[in-house]
Amino acid sequence: QVQLVESGGGLVQAGGSLRLSCAASGRTFSSYTMGWFRQAPGKERDFVALISRSGGSTYYADSVKGRFTISRDNAKNTVNLQMNSLKPEDTAVYFCAASRSIVVPTTRSEYAYWGQGTQVTVSS
Repeated sequence: QVQLVESGGGLVQAGGSLRLSCAASGRTFSSYTMGWFRQAPGKERDFVALISRSGGSTYYADSVKGRFTISRDNAKNTVNLQMNSLKPEDTAVYFCAASRSIVVPTTRSEYAYWGQGTQVTVSS
């Protein structure tokens, strides 16, 4: 089992940057594909980015491609999301999640473990 705790959210002006971090417990962190999702008020929880178990492969939603970068450190059991050129439409609660799937999991149901979320608010 994996426990996930996100941090790094906050309020930022449009065009600014934030770096989210997710700390994972357990000794099997490197066996999970890690993903970030986000959920705006009244909307579905949407896929943002994922990184493979080794960190060698990444995949992004079109809406964040070129602006967000996901990375992981398996020695420290952490996964990060660097968010640049933020837009008001990026405002949401951001969730870190862990998946056993090795086939580019982009849907919520493919992730077994979730953090509690961290709020990101981008003002215009």
